[in-house]
Amino acid sequence: MSSSAHTAVHHVHRDDYGSRMGMWLFLFTELILFGGLFIVYAVYRFVHQQEFHLAAQELNTVVGLLNTVILLTSSMTAAMAVTAIQKGNVRFAKGLLWVTVLFAGAFMLNKYFEWSAKIHHGIYPGSPDLLAKPEGEILYFGLYYVMTGLHALHVIIGVVFFLFILRQIGQGKVTPTSYVRLENSALYWHLVDLIWIFLFPLFYLIH
Repeated sequence: MSSSAHTAVHHVHRDDYGSRMGMWLFLFTELILFGGLFIVYAVYRFVHQQEFHLAAQELNTVVGLLNTVILLTSSMTAAMAVTAIQKGNVRFAKGLLWVTVLFAGAFMLNKYFEWSAKIHHGIYPGSPDLLAKPEGEILYFGLYYVMTGLHALHVIIGVVFFLFILRQIGQGKVTPTSYVRLENSALYWHLVDLIWIFLFPLFYLIH
């Protein structure tokens, strides 16, 4: 192999390594963000135990469980897409990514109906009905909207990533020999899933 070919190979590996490290650093900052919110939640829950208990009963556990199953399944299809492209099965990888996007859409649809029901019953930040409740319940629903809303934003970003990757696969820029972008997108999606695994028990199960 010529020295120029050696250099090209070296650059590809260095770029892949840099991309992976960049994604891990980004994910670390995301964990700090949500970790801070989890600490705030824990403090307020300790101070307002009874009010948090009452407010948690307003949420639909079945909807939360359904969304958990949806996200866990979508995380699996995203991981399978990475494996498929590594094995050279590009068409199957694309199909799995579309399934992942559909699951994300189902998650957001559930969240839309859940939020709509709460808003319909006057439970939303700044509403007269919510402001009439004890301070602990106001804090609970404030955290509920901020944390699930921020998570929903991350779901939307994840979908944008996957649609971008699907386009790049079509253009031949993400291939069985160059798939680090797909790998990073799946890694981001696993974080979105992990955050929900913490949000689900905090808001829907712990009464």
